[in-house]
Amino acid sequence: RPGGPSNVLRDACLVANVLDPRIKQEIIKKFIKQHLSEYLVLFQENQDVAWLDKIDRRYAWIKRQLVDYEEKYGRMFPQEWCMTERIAVEFCHVTRAELAKIMRARAKEIEVKLLLFAIQRTTNFEGLLAKRFSGCTLADGTVKKPEVPPPSTNPFLEDETGTETDEIVMEKSEMDKPKKPKVPDNPFHGIVSKCFEPHLYVYIESQDKNLGELIDRFVADFKAQGAPRPNVDEGGAVLPSCADLFVYYKKCMVQCSQLSTGEPMIALTTIFQKYLREYAWKILSGNLPKTTSSSGGLTITSLLKEKEGSEVAKFTLEELCLICSILSTAEYCLATTQQLEEKLKEKVDASLVERINLTGEMDTFSIVISNSIQLLVQDLDAACDPALTAMSKMQWQNVEHVGDQSPYVTSVILHIKQNVPIIRDNLASTRKYFTQFCIKFANSFIPKFINHLFKCKPISMVGAEQLLLDTHSLKMVLLDLPSIGSQVVRKAPASYTKIVVKGMTRAEMILKVVMAPHEPPVVFVDNYIKLLADCSTDTFQKILDMKGLKRSEQSSMLDLFRQRLPAPPSGAENAGSLSLSAPTPEQESSRIRKLEKLIKKRL
Repeated sequence: RPGGPSNVLRDACLVANVLDPRIKQEIIKKFIKQHLSEYLVLFQENQDVAWLDKIDRRYAWIKRQLVDYEEKYGRMFPQEWCMTERIAVEFCHVTRAELAKIMRARAKEIEVKLLLFAIQRTTNFEGLLAKRFSGCTLADGTVKKPEVPPPSTNPFLEDETGTETDEIVMEKSEMDKPKKPKVPDNPFHGIVSKCFEPHLYVYIESQDKNLGELIDRFVADFKAQGAPRPNVDEGGAVLPSCADLFVYYKKCMVQCSQLSTGEPMIALTTIFQKYLREYAWKILSGNLPKTTSSSGGLTITSLLKEKEGSEVAKFTLEELCLICSILSTAEYCLATTQQLEEKLKEKVDASLVERINLTGEMDTFSIVISNSIQLLVQDLDAACDPALTAMSKMQWQNVEHVGDQSPYVTSVILHIKQNVPIIRDNLASTRKYFTQFCIKFANSFIPKFINHLFKCKPISMVGAEQLLLDTHSLKMVLLDLPSIGSQVVRKAPASYTKIVVKGMTRAEMILKVVMAPHEPPVVFVDNYIKLLADCSTDTFQKILDMKGLKRSEQSSMLDLFRQRLPAPPSGAENAGSLSLSAPTPEQESSRIRKLEKLIKKRL
């Protein structure tokens, strides 16, 4: 009627309200169907306005209809019937079904920009519904209220509102209120936009392509520009490309979580994993300097006369800085990947949390860090090798007097002073990895030094004294290694100091044993066992070689050494080295039992 519904119809609704609930339901259903009949005609599948690029017109239509309803029928139906909300909800159900049908039919025409546009407009509309209605009619509908996730403890969520575009300004006030990973306060979330989920593979494929192009650009930029010069004040340079990568990841994650918190988030996580690995291998590992096996053809004479040690070092200053830069970048990526995993778990549905695991990618960055440290250790180690070789080739039996430290010690110290300050300054922001470098170098250099010490044979008393002086000089330099060349003197980490003291003290003990007279033999053997606590006959043999004893003297010494060895503890790991000593009662008993079995068998 032109004047709107009469009072009779309003009273009729009140009567229906107290009758069988089915009567009320039938009235509501019939009225809503009649109200939306025009919508189904206007936006038929074959109409131009039905496609995604005109999706705004659907939402504009329902807004006009709701205003029209309020004016004409607002007073007719009882308020508790929530008719305005029911019309809106039914519109959403119909729209979701219609959009799903048309997208299935025209799937090949869906491009990522068009899809994102449609989703954005739809989520905006869902946000408007949440502001206008309570969602009380959804309980008897097909869409359930989303579960409210536990409060987020992520400190970075407050930054995410800055990633919103102008298209979602209407939702911004809603998103600013709850600092939560999803939009739990919107009961209408997904009521229409759920229909886009089967087509989000278009978005995922697009991100796969974009990230592939991003990695290729990083590779090209690195080749063109090379590694950035490290800023010593900031403790080394992190490659800028890694920050660009994670900024892009965050943008994708926020965008995808607004589209869906289900399987598409898992698919996006898989894409993230793929390109984290690619970044680790192509940008980081792929640009680590390569070691060369040649030693440069240096002779012993040139090493002993060596004044400048730079020709021995394999890596240039730029290469050392590059290794430190890659190490710092890998550490940044490792920490940020861990944060990325936590945020992905917050964004995704609770049932899918277990499927998000970036441990493999974190391990990959750990491998890059380990390889970088190993390269730095190998470089310094290799630079010291010629000096150690020179030490072992010297005629130590001809040394007549003890002087200052030998040339080979000066050479080792020179290489340490060249490399370590550069590495320390460029790893200032990753102090724990500089400590790892120091520990690994000590664990590599000291055993190598002791092995070369055994090659110094024969040694005179004066030669042994000179070697002892040299060993003490190296020990002092190694103890000072973490802060060598630094204006700020820090106490070396206890874990590092312990390794140096233990290793170099052993070297000093070896030389003290060599210096001790071998007569009487019993005193010499007991002194060796006391000082070195080494039950290996091989080590004892090397000591005898260093002293220059004849084979006949060595044979009697070895016999005496085996006799004087303390009984090994049960299950000792070094039992193999004591195989020449007298058998224990248990071993003897075992042999007797075996012999008895053999005799019985033969009989």
